[in-house]
Amino acid sequence: MSQSNRIKIAKRVVEELPEGAVVNLGVGIPTLIPDYLDGKKVYLQSENGLLGIGPTPDEENVNMDLISASKKPITMDTGASLFDSADSFVIIRGGHVDAAVLGALQVDRYGEIANWAVPGKSILGVGGAMDLVAGAKKIIIASTHQAKNHQPKLVEKLTFPSSGIRKAEMLVTEHAVFKFTDDGPVLIEKLSDISMSELRDITGAEFKEKIKL
Repeated sequence: MSQSNRIKIAKRVVEELPEGAVVNLGVGIPTLIPDYLDGKKVYLQSENGLLGIGPTPDEENVNMDLISASKKPITMDTGASLFDSADSFVIIRGGHVDAAVLGALQVDRYGEIANWAVPGKSILGVGGAMDLVAGAKKIIIASTHQAKNHQPKLVEKLTFPSSGIRKAEMLVTEHAVFKFTDDGPVLIEKLSDISMSELRDITGAEFKEKIKL
């Protein structure tokens, strides 16, 4: 996937983050968000012990003692605070994270997420995925529309291990924005010039349309 499409997804997710929110960023596309807040003040939290992630540093200012939970170099925003990772998980498990922006391997038609293990492949660890799924007030999935093997990520039923029974509220891909309801996904915005027929062909779950004009 092109970097421009990854950036497009990150920028669209930023529109969903209210001023003053505490937001946790998952691995992958969510790590681009600090560079595209465009002046919006949100408090970006990393479960390895930081509240107040700033923009990505340039190469000359990388300090590998200051990294995100995704092991990416970061900066600290004005007023940022550092603390033990145990305290960071207290924030998550205590319900103090307003939104978690996560990547996904699969999302089912109701918003249940699989984002930590691929059957038959080695597992490095679940990390904070399950805690965030259970503890964040809102879950937004920022993901490519299809996997590298061109299989759809939005599916009728998960075939990968679930990250928890809690559901995501929204999925943002390079092609579309979906909201999840008790009746399944609803397309609320199309983000590319792909036709509706083509979009349905690359989506693994039936969806309703309520497109923003």
